[in-house]
Amino acid sequence: MKKVTIKNTDLEIAPINFGGNVFGWTLDEKESFNILNKFTEGGFNFIDTADTYSWWVNGKGGQSEEIIGKWMKERKNRQDIVLATKVGSETKEHGFDISKKHILKSVDESLKRLGTDHIDLYYTHFDDNKTPVEETLSAYDEIVKAGKVRYIAASNVSPERLIESFEVAEKNNFPKYVALQPHYNLVEREKFETEYAPLVEKFGLSVFPYWSLAAGFLTGKYRTEADFETTARGGGIKKYFDDKGKAVLAALDKVSEKHQSQPATVALAWLLANPLITAPIVSATSERQLQTIFDAPKLELDSEDLEILNQASK
Repeated sequence: MKKVTIKNTDLEIAPINFGGNVFGWTLDEKESFNILNKFTEGGFNFIDTADTYSWWVNGKGGQSEEIIGKWMKERKNRQDIVLATKVGSETKEHGFDISKKHILKSVDESLKRLGTDHIDLYYTHFDDNKTPVEETLSAYDEIVKAGKVRYIAASNVSPERLIESFEVAEKNNFPKYVALQPHYNLVEREKFETEYAPLVEKFGLSVFPYWSLAAGFLTGKYRTEADFETTARGGGIKKYFDDKGKAVLAALDKVSEKHQSQPATVALAWLLANPLITAPIVSATSERQLQTIFDAPKLELDSEDLEILNQASK
């Protein structure tokens, strides 16, 4: 598996980032271990989680980090894994929070659950839009200098606050964000392409899109109104089942048929064809789903394929 280097770091990753929000939610511990084993056996090494996954199950989260920690301990493979987690999301116990106090407390709790002494990539998961940027970055400066975190990244941060973060980091010699985790896929293009892509180029960020498959919509398994009733995520993605969404599914069908592939594989390959995209974040709950993910970096879409997909998803 050809590795790529996360910009401005020494972290080398295979070009798919496994999304750990399913651990402790739609997968139990045993099932999670099996999927993680298969993922790494496939040559992949980049795992993404958050301190609050899956808070919607138990109110506070932590299950995903605990499962990953137990798995790494059992496999004795921490040195082979590039591990990303996040801070700042809400739970039933607290709102969005990227204050220094919350970050210093949360990082230690994440390290304990993960059973490791360092986190490779630590994200601002959600901006609380009230903590001064200086305060947040000073907390990151402290935990990076302590060796608890190697590099920092940003997810749900506005363009304005992202720009301010780089200005403050430059002025105070604080750590700078090395990566962005945006909401980006074939049915959610506009915000990233218009607001964030220029900043990605300006600041030299690696990009790891979340909801790369639109929470499953781009797998093509939702074809009728009734299909949305069959899964925990169905209600949240029914909004995509409009004229544009149906056109995107038709385009995915056309391109996947040409390559004897699957819609999910093509949707991920479309992301990987964008030079700004480093590794899409995607989850799987079965070996069959994993295979569609594994095939994506091998699928090279030609200009005709990309035109079909781009036109349908405008």
